[in-house]
Amino acid sequence: MWEELYKAAILETDDKKLPNCVQAAKAAIDARLYEWQLDQGGTLEERKAISDALSSLSVIRREFDQRFD
Repeated sequence: MWEELYKAAILETDDKKLPNCVQAAKAAIDARLYEWQLDQGGTLEERKAISDALSSLSVIRREFDQRFD
């Protein structure tokens, strides 16, 4: 689930839609991280993918904010 929302966020080109896409991806990742607390943390591959995704979303959000400040 989080992977699809993450892909949508990084591929979004419409500045009006981008903040919502980033927010949805971040919320889905946060939900998965919460699930990890219940099932002992998922796989190493997924942990790495989530770490990379969070870093990318942070860059997208920062660049978006800089364009409109």
